[in-house]
Amino acid sequence: MPLSVLFSILALMLVLSAFFSGSETSLMTLNRYRLRHLVKLKHSGAIKAQNLLQRPDRLLGLILLGNNFVNNFAASIATVIAIKLYADEEAAIAIATAILTMVMLICSEVAPKTLAAVKPELLAFPAAWIYTPLLKVFYPMVWVVNLVVSLLLLVVGVNVKKDGRDTLNKDELKSIISDAESVMPVRYQKMLLGILDLESATVEDIMTPRNEIVGIDLEAPIEEIIDHIKTSPHTQLAVYKKNIDRVVGFLHLRKVLVLVNQTDFDKQAIINLLAKPVFIPEHTPVHTQMLRFKSEKVRIGLVVDEYGDVQGLVTLDDLLQEIVGELITDDVAAARRQSDGSYLVDANITVRELNRITQWSLPTEGPKTLNGLIIEFMETIPEPGTSIKLHGHPLEIIKRDKTAVKLVKFLPR
Repeated sequence: MPLSVLFSILALMLVLSAFFSGSETSLMTLNRYRLRHLVKLKHSGAIKAQNLLQRPDRLLGLILLGNNFVNNFAASIATVIAIKLYADEEAAIAIATAILTMVMLICSEVAPKTLAAVKPELLAFPAAWIYTPLLKVFYPMVWVVNLVVSLLLLVVGVNVKKDGRDTLNKDELKSIISDAESVMPVRYQKMLLGILDLESATVEDIMTPRNEIVGIDLEAPIEEIIDHIKTSPHTQLAVYKKNIDRVVGFLHLRKVLVLVNQTDFDKQAIINLLAKPVFIPEHTPVHTQMLRFKSEKVRIGLVVDEYGDVQGLVTLDDLLQEIVGELITDDVAAARRQSDGSYLVDANITVRELNRITQWSLPTEGPKTLNGLIIEFMETIPEPGTSIKLHGHPLEIIKRDKTAVKLVKFLPR
């Protein structure tokens, strides 16, 4: 056979080897979620690629069968060429091996695989058109190879059919959303992450604490009650006798404001306008309570513990805030980022809210507020100027009162 023909065959084998190597990398590095999207759009190459990737063991068997064949054939052709060119056969074979190794490494391995890793769709979809009929033609050989491989893997406890499923858990999905800054605004990322966290959040995590509940005490003078109604920033107020555990109902200010200036306005008029109070167990999941609010057509309820004592108050807005975050409330008022990278934080902020604003991972299983987390950590109410490292985050106590920490400064790490 003339040298020109041998060199042509060798060049063809190198091209085929590059195709097999590059297509293997491109098909295996395809973005599975983009692939599914393209399949929904009826992209023919994507459909064939997805069908092949449903059984990656068969696809790899076919690719490696072809790749090993052309590589071995190329080595044989290179040996024949070297023997024809050089009289010393041993030296010729050594030289041919060295040259072919470098040429195959660069042209048939590194270059095509690098291209395939950077632009997988460029080679994967055309290759899928070629591999689909080839798999049918060489199926008996591929089946035998895969059978032997499956038996060998079973020996080490790997089941190809069961362990090859592409699954995605919640934490992995959260990582994907967190890395999607280039395709969506940060506020939408927070909304999606908030939705994923709904399953683990309870009303206890987001409620307004008992000591911060704003309400009307029916035992107070009527003048004081009227003044409270006129100046309240809230649309609904809890109405109780002496303390919040003796709640009577909820008063909607829209209904009562038109009556407060009447001369005969009294406490009985308030009682007549009250809506029945709704009590919510403290460990109720957020998504469950959201459905209850919707079905019962109410927007506010009192959170109670196992003894029936009121622990806090939760509204529909509080539940929505878990999803949309700063679109409803002003996060800046609760945690203000300073020019030096530090955070000035109201200690009454919930730990979940602080995590959402700062992207930290402070524990949410115990105390629900930053004040509670600090007191649990210190086992006392620290004095202003005290510096601690709270779960890896250095902070300084700025302000406190007799019973709680009020303001802290998280220092940049």
